Order: sequence, then C-alpha cells, then structure tokens
Amino acid sequence: MNSSVLWKITCMEDEWPGLWRLWLKHQCATIGYPPYERRGFHFQGGKRTDKSRSGDWVRATSAFQKIKVSDFILAALPGRRIGRLGQVTSLNVDDGQWEPLVDPTLDEPEGQMGRRILVRWDLEHSPDDPNLVVQLPAGAAPLGRGTINQLGKSIRWFQGVMADPANWVGLLTRFGYERALSDYIALHPEKLEDGLQAQPNKRLQEKVLRVREKVLGDRSRLDVLLRDRKDKPVIVECKQDSPTIADVAQLRRYLRGLKKEIDEQARGILVHGGARRIDRKVWHQSRKRPRVEVIQYKLDVDFAPSC
Repeated sequence: MNSSVLWKITCMEDEWPGLWRLWLKHQCATIGYPPYERRGFHFQGGKRTDKSRSGDWVRATSAFQKIKVSDFILAALPGRRIGRLGQVTSLNVDDGQWEPLVDPTLDEPEGQMGRRILVRWDLEHSPDDPNLVVQLPAGAAPLGRGTINQLGKSIRWFQGVMADPANWVGLLTRFGYERALSDYIALHPEKLEDGLQAQPNKRLQEKVLRVREKVLGDRSRLDVLLRDRKDKPVIVECKQDSPTIADVAQLRRYLRGLKKEIDEQARGILVHGGARRIDRKVWHQSRKRPRVEVIQYKLDVDFAPSC
C-alpha cells in the first residue's frame, strides 16, 4: 500500500445526477473529454464547432496517463464529500476504449464520462448503504481543484474517516433550501422534539405574531419560533451544511434579541444537514451559555402508487 499513489477524481454528480451510483454499479471511476475533444472541436445544438483545448483537459488527460494498476482512487463529490475509496484494477488509455456512462445527446454525440478506470471500491471502510457518502471533517485539507490530482494524505487516514459513522451523510437527502427545512419544522415541530408546538403561548402571542421568520427589533430574522412542553420559547436556526462557530454566534444573538423583547430566556436549536460529528471547536462553543443544541437532520422520502 505504501508504494501506491492516491488520486482524487471528481465525480460530477452536480452536473450528471446519479453518476456516483453508476460508478458504484460499474465498479469504475470516469473522466469526460470525449474523443472528438482531442481532435479540437465540440458540438453545440447538434452542430460541430471549433474549440481550443482547456487547461483542465490537458492536466486531466496527463494525470490520467500516470495512474497505474494498484493505485488508489478517491471519489470526490460536491460539498467536500467523498463517495468511496477504490483500488485500480484496470484502465483504458485510448479513444478506442471510450465507454460512456452518460448517454449521447445532440451536444454530446459520443456521450460523456467514457474514460474508465476500473476499481474495486472499498466496502470494509465505508457505509454499507450506497445512498450514504462521507463528509470530510471540518479543518481537513481541501482535495484540490480540477478533475484529477494526486493527494498527499495517507490512504489509511481516509479509511479512518470513511469508517466512522459520525461522518456519514446522505447523498441526495438534503432540503434544497434552508427555507424548505424551516417550513417543515414549523409544520411538524414534534418531529424535531417531542412536545414542541408551533404556536407561542398566550404571553408570547401578544408580542410574537409569526412562527416562521419572526423579525426582531434589530431587523434580524428568526427561522422558526416554537415553544416546548414547559412553555419555554425555542428558536430554531436551520443550516444546510455542517454548523460553524459563526452559526452558533448568530443563534446566540437571536436568543439575546428575543430576551430583550419578551424578557424571557429562550432555548436555541441549530439544525443542520452536515455529518453527525461536528468540528470540536464548534461543539465546545455550543456548550457555552446560553447553550445551543446542535441537531443533525436526515431527509427520508417515500413513494407509493396512487389509487
């Protein structure tokens, strides 16, 4: 393992949704740049046009030629997430072996993602569920820009990160907008905590007219204002990604602002869509008074035929 090189290859899940699942299914990692791009042209609206080779094209194809059997591939996903770690078993190097995972279109008549590197994905140091991926810990060095680049961090370090369930997150199980999460919590507060209710108590109702996006005197805007089973006000702040120290500080400002208006100390809950394990500095900051509860959410969608 020590002689093997570790490479990062970007899985363009944001451009071609479902690409990561195809990588898993076909036991491969892929890059684009169809054969016609090597000949210096591309297609737009089904018509061929000239195109100069981009810097990333040159760097990616050059790095592709250096990857060897027994090297390791790290599948990099958007949002500082990684799919799996895999060891190279075979790879193609010429246009004759172009096998696109993305179907052809007018603008991509030869398809996309067809330069395959066959790998054996590591299923021992990773989630069993293919819908789960791994969130890199806060503070971890960036994986670098571009389609392919060599990584200096050890393979064992990534194996340790991937094997820790606290770093596991859903691939496509996030609300698209923080507002959607706020709306859901306002409608179903009991899902967040047993006993939470969407309407303020009588005393608060005289001063607080809205559950969603309550505006304080300093013009700051709360995501959701609830009350718990003890009639204590609860401010919920929603974030899509892993929480930061700034997020904790923001929620504390809201707690102070609400106390000035109603002369009552509220609870603060920070709901986020990052990994369950948060940065230690953020966790320690959240323990200070007034304490901020940090809760990870997971989105589960189900479907059934109409009748």
